[in-house]
Amino acid sequence: MAISLSDTTLRLLDGRNYAVLATVNPDGSPHTSAMWVGRDGGDVLFSTVAGRVKHRNMLHDPRVSVTILDASDPENYVELRGRVSMTPDPGRELDIQLSRKYDGRDPGPDAPGAARVIVRMAVERAAGYAAR
Repeated sequence: MAISLSDTTLRLLDGRNYAVLATVNPDGSPHTSAMWVGRDGGDVLFSTVAGRVKHRNMLHDPRVSVTILDASDPENYVELRGRVSMTPDPGRELDIQLSRKYDGRDPGPDAPGAARVIVRMAVERAAGYAAR
């Protein structure tokens, strides 16, 4: 069941703050990736290319953790846990939106044949200073 996020958490999601995604490898070990994030209401959104390790891991096990660090004060952070769903993003709309948010410009091209995916995380638990 998704939870409501604090105003501080929403500000972290809306800002140019980097996040770290943790997924579970098939052998049970963790895999982490630094990434850009956005949101739709209380859901966390991010983009990936189908076939990458994180994508394969999320297909196998949709449980993830996303930690967002405040760029101006890294001790102000939030860890969000939940489950993801994925949908195709053939127009790279989310990837373009996040690139403009973080870099102020459109992203470079993906490798030929790459298929973008929108990942939507329903947050079930929040912890950390910014969760309050």
